[in-house]
Amino acid sequence: MARTEARPRGKAAGNGKRDPDRTREGILLAAQEEFAAKGLSGGRVDEIAAKAGANKRMIYHYFGSKDGLYLAALERVYEGLRGTERTLDLDHLEPEEAIRRLVEFNFDYTRAHPEMVSLFNNENLHRAKHLKRSKKVRGLHSPLVALVDRILKRGIAKGVFRAGLDPVQVYITLASVGYFYLANNWTLSAIFGRDLGSEEACRTRRAHNVDIVLQALRV
Repeated sequence: MARTEARPRGKAAGNGKRDPDRTREGILLAAQEEFAAKGLSGGRVDEIAAKAGANKRMIYHYFGSKDGLYLAALERVYEGLRGTERTLDLDHLEPEEAIRRLVEFNFDYTRAHPEMVSLFNNENLHRAKHLKRSKKVRGLHSPLVALVDRILKRGIAKGVFRAGLDPVQVYITLASVGYFYLANNWTLSAIFGRDLGSEEACRTRRAHNVDIVLQALRV
């Protein structure tokens, strides 16, 4: 389900002066849309500039190159995901409820951001060549791993989760059960002759994901 974002304009409203932060954000939003739709090779800087109300010179000034812009768009997507995740306040929930919320959040966020799925799939085609150069992404994920580790340790202490769980593996599992379903929804629907993208089907899958992950963690 596509989500439409309000695109910042290149100039600050009312005074006609260019706002560098808004201009940069507008370029990133346009780049995110362009690269999600066409990939790195198919995305065009001219199209991004036109959508952002900017010009190519400004794009190269902010991002250095098309590859630099693509990496910045990828980083923006990860920042959005991780930033929204941090608002869940999971440390104050019981361990099983915290895992439930994290599974549900990942499914809902991925479903609401199909551009994220497209960008991640495209970067995997490039074997994460660009993401490996990022100075931000690993830092974004370290607090997440620490959070999952705390939840698991609380669950072990309460006797509801089994010992020996790797927080990285647990997070990959809970994210992947939703991601695979949504990233492959069209092909899975065709294969099984079901509308797996319907509201009912997605509610069913979301609940199934929670059950599967919790069963894997329990004693």
